[in-house]
Amino acid sequence: MVPAHGGRAAEPVYRPVLAGRRGELEALAHLDDASAPLLAPVIDVHAVDPCTVDLLGRLPAGLLPAVDVSALPDSPESELVRWGVPLVPVIGLAEGNRRLLAHGAAARAYGRRAVVRLRTGQDRDGPDATTAAVERVWRLTRLVPEQCDLLVDAGDVCCPADVRLAEPRVRRLAEWARRHAWRSVSVAAGGMPPTLARLPTDEPVRVDRFDWQLWQRLADLGLGYGDYGVDCAMPGADGPGDRLPMLRYTTTGAWWVYRWSRRGGRGDDRFADLCRTLVAAPHWPVAGATFSWGDHEILRRARRGAGAGSSANWIAWSTSHHLAHVLATLLPPERDQGGGPWRTDQDGPERGRAGRPQRGGETRRAG
Repeated sequence: MVPAHGGRAAEPVYRPVLAGRRGELEALAHLDDASAPLLAPVIDVHAVDPCTVDLLGRLPAGLLPAVDVSALPDSPESELVRWGVPLVPVIGLAEGNRRLLAHGAAARAYGRRAVVRLRTGQDRDGPDATTAAVERVWRLTRLVPEQCDLLVDAGDVCCPADVRLAEPRVRRLAEWARRHAWRSVSVAAGGMPPTLARLPTDEPVRVDRFDWQLWQRLADLGLGYGDYGVDCAMPGADGPGDRLPMLRYTTTGAWWVYRWSRRGGRGDDRFADLCRTLVAAPHWPVAGATFSWGDHEILRRARRGAGAGSSANWIAWSTSHHLAHVLATLLPPERDQGGGPWRTDQDGPERGRAGRPQRGGETRRAG
């Protein structure tokens, strides 16, 4: 998809924050050898099970995921060094001493690397207190700043007001970060609305990528880019009520959300209709099925070459396309040789409705 040139090791250019579920991990597993080193994913794990550990162990060799277990109880099962797969620990400033010691052991086992995650909505202390907190992290993990990547996590940014609120917070943290010799500094945010259940069905709906807008407003800082893929920054926000077939298709400034509820016929036929609508849309890439593994799978369903799959499959295919699109956008044109250019009318409003759910669940449509 995006090859590394000159025989040199590629440096990551994109740090997606992804849930540790089968769909997202399957999308990562289908990255090719050239693309894998360009991503440095952060995996949020909310439950330890053999399936999650097995999927992490089957990721491409050039991909070293960072794993965040802060949502798990501080127990031996959540000690990353015990999992037996190459990974990087993600460290929060509020971690207890025992967990910091365990993270230090995991970092030393796999190349003395760690990600320090600063959440703008939670880590609100002043610069001196923040410095004291990270110095405690370095002391207990036996790491130094040059071995740590800093991730400034702006969380949920789903409307212009969220962007305006997040920007000064990120700028303050970026100014503080200059005090230390971090290996890298990136900002991540989640732009997908917390729920999509109120969006119209049986037509594509445009949803603004406010996470992308935030990063563009911060371009003068020279920060690395991260996002939450095609998910929101609030885990489980969609809830159990919406089980319609759905694809979330990324373009430069928006997602096109396809939720299909057409009655009649078999379920496979209804999903094939969804996929046929997508591949006929202006935002379908010129490269078509070769753009990503996810696009290949979508085209197979449009041609009725396979079944509809499950919700995990829909997330996997959407995530695969999203990762390919973001890489193609971030890399200079001379290095993007796999996906091909996007159509100039990729965000054209003539197909479907333009809108996004508001805080109260309403849908705002463009006039």
